[in-house]
Amino acid sequence: MSEKNSMTRREALKKMGMVAAGIGLGIGGVNATDVLGLSEKEEKRGKMKVLAINGSSRKDGNTADMLNLVLGELKKEGYETEHIQLAGHTINPCKACFACAGKKNCVLGNDMFQELYQKMTEADAIILGSSTYSADVSSTLKAVIERASVVSDTNPGMFRHKIGGAVAVARRAGAMNTIDTINHFFLNKEMYVAGSTYWNIAYGRLPGEAMKDEEGVANMKNLGQNIAWLLRRI
Repeated sequence: MSEKNSMTRREALKKMGMVAAGIGLGIGGVNATDVLGLSEKEEKRGKMKVLAINGSSRKDGNTADMLNLVLGELKKEGYETEHIQLAGHTINPCKACFACAGKKNCVLGNDMFQELYQKMTEADAIILGSSTYSADVSSTLKAVIERASVVSDTNPGMFRHKIGGAVAVARRAGAMNTIDTINHFFLNKEMYVAGSTYWNIAYGRLPGEAMKDEEGVANMKNLGQNIAWLLRRI
């Protein structure tokens, strides 16, 4: 080992000792970030944003419950989270006018899409959730995906290297197509897709039923933990 490398190692060990001593003695002002010189990205971890969009037509239903489980794990890690529910809002379909080219947002301002898309571009991780309608996402979330796809296609790289997580809720079947629709959007936009110990699906029809799906609940918590793991590495 070179003298330069050896000195660097000794200095690092000395600094680690200072942190341990400061924390152990309760010395005010001793901060691990200051002493160890942690990266700027580490310091900004608490400022990283996670956006969850709930495409269900029911507000505060099973899909909201599952998204809150995912966000709960991220809050524990200190990440800033926001949960937007589309229930009660209208998202108009894409007009395929391509007027968004070079503008970095949709030009149609007669609904909440512009604000929603801006939040998506500002987020470090995006979680899209939907209950299952005819073996797919809700029509409202599908409109979001279609318009976001065109805006990002005409303004390349807007979602590159963000993290994506898909959440689906179903009474019985069809949820795999819901997951696929969301993940196809993420993958086509150069995003990193987080998974869980099983498919990110929970089952239930009436409000609160999905919370009784123990495997589904575990999947959502694991998804949140995996998104947090990825956020620490981007």
